Amino acid sequence: MTKTLKAALLAFTLLSTPALAEIEEARDMMEAGQFEQAMKELWPAARSGNADAEELIGVMYAMGLGVERDDQRAFEWYLRSSMKGHPGAQSGVGWYYEVGRGMPAPDLVRAYMWYTLSAIGGDPDAAISLEEVVKKMTKQEIDKAHILVDDYKVWMYPFR
Repeated sequence: MTKTLKAALLAFTLLSTPALAEIEEARDMMEAGQFEQAMKELWPAARSGNADAEELIGVMYAMGLGVERDDQRAFEWYLRSSMKGHPGAQSGVGWYYEVGRGMPAPDLVRAYMWYTLSAIGGDPDAAISLEEVVKKMTKQEIDKAHILVDDYKVWMYPFR
């Protein structure tokens, strides 16, 4: 291993370990019902672009945990995390598109796309959601969704 690679790995470890510990603490707080404290723990990591923290803040806004329920903010936090490849957040975005909550109308094409990306990313519940949304779609909508999946997949999951 080269000196440069060793230095990069060390820097990554030093920078990511505290954030990971804070996120785990925040999850524990959420499980204990300490939502305001959890938000304080998550906020710095989320503002720094940590996908796990962004997804958890999305959950809090979606469910009104320690904050007033706000579908638009929940969707935006889920979307930030989704664009970084977070499978749970991708399912959340898919659900918002499927039911149309906080949006002008449902968008089944985008729901299908996000559920598919989530399944590729490893979310075990995404396949179930995909089965349900496909029952509501036409063949043309499914074909259109596959085009979007192909566009996003190569960018989001280049090695899968």
